[in-house]
Amino acid sequence: MNPALERRLRRHRSRVVVRAWEYRQRRHARGAWFRLRRVLTDAAAAYVVSPADTRQLIDEGCCPELVGQEFDPPKVIVFAPAERVARIAHARTVPVRLGGELLVAEHLVLVPFVAREPVDPRTSRSG
Repeated sequence: MNPALERRLRRHRSRVVVRAWEYRQRRHARGAWFRLRRVLTDAAAAYVVSPADTRQLIDEGCCPELVGQEFDPPKVIVFAPAERVARIAHARTVPVRLGGELLVAEHLVLVPFVAREPVDPRTSRSG
């Protein structure tokens, strides 16, 4: 076999291996990516905050979204009103999309398009 064909074959095989890995990851996720996208559709803005800020929001009645626990490392994702997020000193805005900044964040605060009613986490069905 000539060198050009060998290079093409190696590139093709590597694409097949990557594609198989991607399909396997999607199958093992069992819908977690869909549920995360669904949560993001309700968000007008997203902020990365500290673990202490997230804990304080939860103590104030903001319920963590269950989908965050399905990832490794787990993410704490809460919805909070824009007025409350404005009082968090070190909140850093990130784009509301499945991008690198949002995916590496372990503590996210999302601002909803419309006000959300507090939900009991024992009966929450965000997933």
